[in-house]
Amino acid sequence: MTPELESLAAQPSDAATLLGFRPMDDIHAEFAQRVQDALNGPDLGFPARLDALVQHLQAHFAQEDRWMEDSGFPPRECHQQEHAAVLRSATEVQALAEPARTRIGRDFVREVDAWFGPHATHLDSALAAWMCKRALGGKPVVLQPRPGQGARP
Repeated sequence: MTPELESLAAQPSDAATLLGFRPMDDIHAEFAQRVQDALNGPDLGFPARLDALVQHLQAHFAQEDRWMEDSGFPPRECHQQEHAAVLRSATEVQALAEPARTRIGRDFVREVDAWFGPHATHLDSALAAWMCKRALGGKPVVLQPRPGQGARP
């Protein structure tokens, strides 16, 4: 595999959504980690973990928006509107005073996590296919183990 193709190839990830476009898959893996960090940590320190997640979301969405703009991705408006709505909600949660910020912030993180799967499956997968087709001339192929079988070495 050439270095160019290798840099685009998907790598194994703990993220639930592996789409076959490595730069996006890497961002999604980081998102999954930030969500887990925010949800599994104690209340003490939650605001900092929430801020880290929001900073990730800003960078994550900005990168996807750049890919869409730079490549002329046709259905970008709806995708970008979803990003903007999530960021508006994140800003509203960040503006809350304690203890509401932690209580509502945890709810926000759970909702973003629930929103992300369908978003990635429908909107991000289309962008990943578009980016791969432009770079490689075809759609990505993602092979995953059957549920319950786990990955083979």
